[in-house]
Amino acid sequence: MAGEEIKAVAESGGTRLDVFVAEKAECTRSHAKNLIEEGNVTVNGIKAAKSGALLKAGDVVVIVNPAPKELDLSPQDIPIEIVWQDEDFAVVNKPQGMVVHPAPGAYDNTLVNALLFKLSSLSGINGVARPGIVHRLDKDTSGLLVVAKNDYAHISLQKQIAEKSAKRYYYALVDGVVQKDSGEIRNFLARSTADRKKYAVAKDGRLAITLYKVVKRYSVYTLMEYELKTGRTHQIRVHSRYIGHPVVGDRTYGGSDAFGLNGQLLHAYKLVLTHPRTGEEMTFTAPLPDYFQSVLDKLKPIG
Repeated sequence: MAGEEIKAVAESGGTRLDVFVAEKAECTRSHAKNLIEEGNVTVNGIKAAKSGALLKAGDVVVIVNPAPKELDLSPQDIPIEIVWQDEDFAVVNKPQGMVVHPAPGAYDNTLVNALLFKLSSLSGINGVARPGIVHRLDKDTSGLLVVAKNDYAHISLQKQIAEKSAKRYYYALVDGVVQKDSGEIRNFLARSTADRKKYAVAKDGRLAITLYKVVKRYSVYTLMEYELKTGRTHQIRVHSRYIGHPVVGDRTYGGSDAFGLNGQLLHAYKLVLTHPRTGEEMTFTAPLPDYFQSVLDKLKPIG
């Protein structure tokens, strides 16, 4: 649909413009918001100003989905582990220390640079800087990421994550001995007012839900399994700190480091999703990195 014009009439009132655009253009809501903000959507002949505007019955909406800009990023032959791939998507095991996509201060040696070299095609929904990227991991978090090779797969995969039908599981070593075997952390997260590089629990933030269970207790640490029910920035790291057990090696959120680590011991070890084209449920796993396992090997279990 890139480069095409879509004309649609609102049959009833009260629908948000970005929701309407996403439905009619068959794109993600975030992409619909970008189209609106970049002036590619008009309502009754007038460029729409707000993605959250409510339509009235009979409003005529014209959507222009511009052709994607030519990528100007450089493919780089960087070693990455592709766990699985077909013509629609790939699952990658991202190493600790690798930035997912170009951003200020990191314009090369990113996962995107590696993907451009390794894969023949990537979806264009997220623009020229983030081709194929459906969801992200922090620079110093390792583990599984799904990458879309075309827009059809991207829309399906992103919808699965938004609707929580895709499941993402992490292992983390945290400070202290967690007493409760399992539980749910539910609150609201927003960018910290004290440090804009951090996130914190805030009443005016976005809902964040994390499920956890204890995998193994050690004398002064606990190996945890986390399941993300939402995908907020730094969610597991902030929630770990919130319950008084920050992730080991996470200097940003107060984690200890007696092991000379290069970042937090947080690993996305399992990903469950539905194939966009076949409907098959698929499960992918990635073992703990050597540096993570070597720390566990030094610890004495209790109980």
